Amino acid sequence: MQKEKVHFTKEKETMLITLYAKAMESQSKDPIIRDAVAEKAIQRIDYDFDNLKMSKLGIRTIGFRAKLFDDWTEEYLAKNPEATVLYIGCGLDSRVFRIDPPASVEWFDVDFPEAIELRKRLFPKRTKYHMISSSVTEGAWLNKIPSDQPILIIAEGLLYYLAEDEVKTLLKRLVNYFCEGQIMFDAFSTFYLPIANMINRSTEARMKWGLNNPHEIEEWIPQVKLITEFSDADMPNIMIMLHYQF
Repeated sequence: MQKEKVHFTKEKETMLITLYAKAMESQSKDPIIRDAVAEKAIQRIDYDFDNLKMSKLGIRTIGFRAKLFDDWTEEYLAKNPEATVLYIGCGLDSRVFRIDPPASVEWFDVDFPEAIELRKRLFPKRTKYHMISSSVTEGAWLNKIPSDQPILIIAEGLLYYLAEDEVKTLLKRLVNYFCEGQIMFDAFSTFYLPIANMINRSTEARMKWGLNNPHEIEEWIPQVKLITEFSDADMPNIMIMLHYQF
């Protein structure tokens, strides 16, 4: 088997962390998620994953977050079977294969060119599945997404790597472009950001944006309304998963 060499830097290397965690969780005795695509992917990547020094708790936490977002995605598509899914900052996540949406769903994954090129080599093709090479903070890529269908926007493990003004600009651009939909993402409190950056020393990536009050997003964008806020019972007010309607 030919190995795929990777040369990621800073925040781009974090996609290897989440890929590895989902693969390890999938192989565990009592997995939260099953991710055969991730398991195969880490076998094909020429990278010393031991350098990531992932703890069992870290792996479990990433697996739990993925499962929650998978569940929210399935719930939305059950109610909107002809919707569009837009996954920004997708990294090497194989959610489209875990969910296996019906043929009526158009799915778009967006990330840096390096990530998309590796995805194309690692993951199988499927109908109505598209990959777009771009930084999410650039504006031109959005014009490639149809805006006349209900949209589900996923931003897992992404927004806290952006500056606050970048988060505001991105969210406003997305909400104003689409007619209706939902958006889900995770966030850390401003108190926890320095701690998270200390823990995440296996890469050079640094988190910049924190959120203490989920309703702050509603103040930024009045047409957005909070549907669900979920905090891990072991980490209250530290890591939250958020789900909004617009």
